Amino acid sequence: MDMHTVVVGTSGTTADDVVAVARHGARVELSTAAVDALAASRLIVDALAAKPEPVYGVSTGFGALASRHISTELRAQLQRNIVRSHAAGMGPRVEREVVRALMFLRLKTVASGHTGVRPEVAQTMADVLNAGITPVVHEYGSLGCSGDLAPLSHCALTLMGEGEAEGPDGTVRPAGELLAAHGIPPVELREKEGLALLNGTDGMLGMLVMALADLRNLYTSADITAALSLEALLGTEKVLAPELHAIRPHPGQGVSADNMLRVLAGSGLTGHHQDDAPRVQDAYSVRCAPQVNGAGRDTLDYAAVVAGRELASSVDNPVVLPDGRVESNGNFHGAPVAYVLDFLAIVAADLGSICERRTDRLLDKHRSHGLPPFLADDAGVDSGLMIAQYTQAALVSEMKRLAVPASADSIPSSAMQEDHVSMGWSAARKLRTAVDNLTRIVAVELYAATRAVELRAAEGLVPAPASQAAVAALRAAGAEGPGPDRFLAPDLAAADAFVREGRLVAAVEPVTGPLA
Repeated sequence: MDMHTVVVGTSGTTADDVVAVARHGARVELSTAAVDALAASRLIVDALAAKPEPVYGVSTGFGALASRHISTELRAQLQRNIVRSHAAGMGPRVEREVVRALMFLRLKTVASGHTGVRPEVAQTMADVLNAGITPVVHEYGSLGCSGDLAPLSHCALTLMGEGEAEGPDGTVRPAGELLAAHGIPPVELREKEGLALLNGTDGMLGMLVMALADLRNLYTSADITAALSLEALLGTEKVLAPELHAIRPHPGQGVSADNMLRVLAGSGLTGHHQDDAPRVQDAYSVRCAPQVNGAGRDTLDYAAVVAGRELASSVDNPVVLPDGRVESNGNFHGAPVAYVLDFLAIVAADLGSICERRTDRLLDKHRSHGLPPFLADDAGVDSGLMIAQYTQAALVSEMKRLAVPASADSIPSSAMQEDHVSMGWSAARKLRTAVDNLTRIVAVELYAATRAVELRAAEGLVPAPASQAAVAALRAAGAEGPGPDRFLAPDLAAADAFVREGRLVAAVEPVTGPLA
């Protein structure tokens, strides 16, 4: 557990705080301002609950059942019932970090003072996070509209001491037992509180924030692997000149070109060894790497803008406004988040595609400019990296399927009251798979490119200092260099972990300086 503490106030949170809580176990505290805002908004809800006129979410049913006025003695049961009935997820368990992000982001909205939830409920949410208790949430149950309903309901069920949760030791137990073991009293929900715990885009937003963090690392890693491949193919670095990218001023393109140029600084391979196979231009997958990588970077930047807006939002229905009104709204609709989740799946697929094309070029003796077939030690006796490229190609094909947008779909629910939904949760789930696959694809290119660079070095050519640092670090991480065929899966797994954990970027930055 990270001893860093994240203080939750009334004005949203940051992406770094989400990652700290979700992935690194940072502690959570409510600010004094948040506690005061919670108490103030609760007074408004209590006053409305005492009136004879029905108020949606306070003294009525929900969704298509919103026309029924609920009597005072049934309202606590109403709030319990919405949590129990909506905790209807199915399928595999969702990852711990996703559930922690889900809970933390719901707490962020509750703490804004726009939901009418009592301070003690918010404190229980913080206590559960700090105890390392993770509700069991299932893969299916959210349409991305009216919030991530089933996932959030399973979290709310844990607050009530019902359902199942995972303890800090990884064991799944009844939630009531886990709360008792940590001295956390279960909450007894009152008017509006059950509804307020369910009505948010928190799951899809949490997955977006974590995907952005992962993709930032992957795009920098892909700039490095593209540079290594260019070097191994004896390509020219002239296409990376800043003046060329200044006349097409997409920001990400210039960043990627600069990253590649810094990795290649001091190379004895680039642009000087084309006498045996002269070529005017390098192939698109080499020459256009900054354009493709850069366009993806720009898409990440736009997605981060959307995530930032959502992190600053209070998503609930109805909401408590500063003037004392409690108003219904449609802010729970996940369209803004769903769209960018799908955009990221598209650019991730295209990045994977161009990485695979460079790998294939490194292995093809007709296009690799003198490298041995499949980078094998004794081609024919050895198959080299032939099947590593098959694995990469299979991953790329799946990436293309995952790039089909979930947000283009909609399916009506709740007796046609909720007749258009975002499918943002589904977009987020497939993006997580896409990010995992992209990491593996980049790792295969890295493994092939470093082997090719080493083979060039064996011919007496001197790789760039940054390339040498990448090769040395990867070999130290357990991914072996050129030689006769061996059991290859462990090497690829080592390369995967090396990229996934940011160690590729860390290996070259002492030479290049910080890369973007």
